[in-house]
Amino acid sequence: MSARVTAAAAIALMLPGFAAAAQDLAGASDHPMISRYPEAVIDRFAEEAFDDHTLITGKVKGKTAESALDLEGRVTDIRYWVPAGRSSLEVFRNYADGLSAGGFETLFDCKNDTCGGRDFNHAAVTYTPEQGDAYDDQRYLAAQLTRDEGDVYVSLYVNRAYGIGGAKKDRIYVQLTVVETAAMDRGLIKIDAAAMRDGLDAEGHIALYGILFETDSAEVNDASKPALDEIASLLSDDPELAILVVGHTDDRGSLGYNVDLSERRARAVVEVLARDYGIAPARLEGHGVGYLAPVASNDSDAGRSLNRRVELVRRP
Repeated sequence: MSARVTAAAAIALMLPGFAAAAQDLAGASDHPMISRYPEAVIDRFAEEAFDDHTLITGKVKGKTAESALDLEGRVTDIRYWVPAGRSSLEVFRNYADGLSAGGFETLFDCKNDTCGGRDFNHAAVTYTPEQGDAYDDQRYLAAQLTRDEGDVYVSLYVNRAYGIGGAKKDRIYVQLTVVETAAMDRGLIKIDAAAMRDGLDAEGHIALYGILFETDSAEVNDASKPALDEIASLLSDDPELAILVVGHTDDRGSLGYNVDLSERRARAVVEVLARDYGIAPARLEGHGVGYLAPVASNDSDAGRSLNRRVELVRRP
């Protein structure tokens, strides 16, 4: 476990929780990394194992944020209401301090008009009487925790429900969204030799995601065998076909490092095809281009996963 993951556990200590109250929405629970403000109650809860989420990281004007991140991964959305007598600033500061202690880096924070006033309120929350049009006492924070197994992003929206009557008037509401970024399960759709041939004929190249390596390693993972079998079948069926095996990476690390890593990976694939499948080495060339030819944004784990690939290119 990395130091940052260990540190993240401190959030729960910084924000002491309590046993789930009877008023909690049935089936709801705190996120395991971030406990609730003391005595707060969950009244809305949703969790998806893999979904998308737009994290606002800038002021909102009209319907558009100055900046935002499009994320994919496990999305947990929780809304709490806080017992009477607390201010939005007190609740917000406790969360902000806890996130900081847990190793999260603040990407953006704002309050009231600096967020964008009513526009921000409408963009940040699903309209309800408690949170809708409550933009004169709103606070927001977007934060990121970097981890080897996938970054974690948090959006925290805190406001005072001054626009309603009854027992909940002037109570503080907390909307907490946690996105644990991760690439979705891949390899569920297989590309066989015929599909590779079609791709080469139509485009001159085809991207493969079934050839796998350990992080920072050029050793071909055993799970790559089905993809390698199909490449060998393609080459065996057409003895005149010669290909370039081109390695691609995401943009983490320097360009020089990634070019070297991607080239070593491509050459490792060439070596396996020649050694284990008897493909003539003269028909194969291995090259690496690092992150010079992305097919997706490197701003998310999902995009970086798409950029880490091996491509087959028809060689003249």
